[in-house]
Amino acid sequence: MISQTQQPTTSQPQTIHYPDSDGQPMADNTLQFRWIVIIKENLDLIFADDPEVFVAGDLLWYPVEGDNRIRRAPDAMVVFGRPKGDRGSYKQWEEDNIPPQVVFEILSPGNTLKEMAQKQRFYDEFGVEEYYIYDPDHNDLSGLQRGKESLKVIEQMSDWVSPRLGIRFDWTEEGLTLYRPDGSRFQTFQEIKAERDAIEAKADRLAQRLRELGVNPDNL
Repeated sequence: MISQTQQPTTSQPQTIHYPDSDGQPMADNTLQFRWIVIIKENLDLIFADDPEVFVAGDLLWYPVEGDNRIRRAPDAMVVFGRPKGDRGSYKQWEEDNIPPQVVFEILSPGNTLKEMAQKQRFYDEFGVEEYYIYDPDHNDLSGLQRGKESLKVIEQMSDWVSPRLGIRFDWTEEGLTLYRPDGSRFQTFQEIKAERDAIEAKADRLAQRLRELGVNPDNL
């Protein structure tokens, strides 16, 4: 009698899909969206010349390989030590396991206390160093900074300077004003564009004046 030994079947490893979208809107209203854009675009300007600072807005962050349910999409986040470039999502294990060091959340009327508590636990567990929350509807600003073991509330946010970003928060009854490390105020997209247009117009006038004097500005 010949017995046959059944060979064990080798199962193929399951491919895990990490979606680039969680199906949630970036913002619930124009005020929230405007603040998200202001913060993200100005952070881009601050670190434009540093190739190893990655800035993103509303990008899904997956901190744990193998589990696509553990994820968050901060309204804005900054990662020091990672190159600029396009990403569908931020998979931490593909980024030298570096978590975002700074995150921002801009609240809308639809945010609940439970949701915000869950976000805080997530950012605390996965290594965020600075977490800033602004409610533009009620002009309420709060921040947390990592202590020895966890994120701790920053007691005084007025004139607070972010250790990582170098930006200053000026929070008054009129609203929140942010300042870049060089002391200039955060600007809206329209203000940034108007400033660039003015600089370009001034340069064009100078070039035209040089040509009138017989000097080719292209040769300078």
